[in-house]
Amino acid sequence: MLYMCYGVDGKNGAERRKTARDEHFAYLKAHEDILVLGGATLEDDSETRLGSCLIINVLNRAAADAFADGEPLRKAGVFESYTVVRMRRGQWNPDAAPASAEGA
Repeated sequence: MLYMCYGVDGKNGAERRKTARDEHFAYLKAHEDILVLGGATLEDDSETRLGSCLIINVLNRAAADAFADGEPLRKAGVFESYTVVRMRRGQWNPDAAPASAEGA
């Protein structure tokens, strides 16, 4: 089952993220067998981080919660809010290119 783990950074998220960054990437590497997609969420007009989104494929809610509870950024208090929600795979097109300005 797919689950989305979505965290929204809190007030001191950037500073706390720095302290947990290496542990976070090690955690993702250790769980690459269940990690489908992951990345930072960003401001529209900059590289300013707003939070993180991880999509994992696990057997059940308990496994999703265990993964989320162990996530180093979450444990470091980076996030103001954190949601774990089950999702269904719909469309998947990793080769999609951005639409041109004319087609948008």
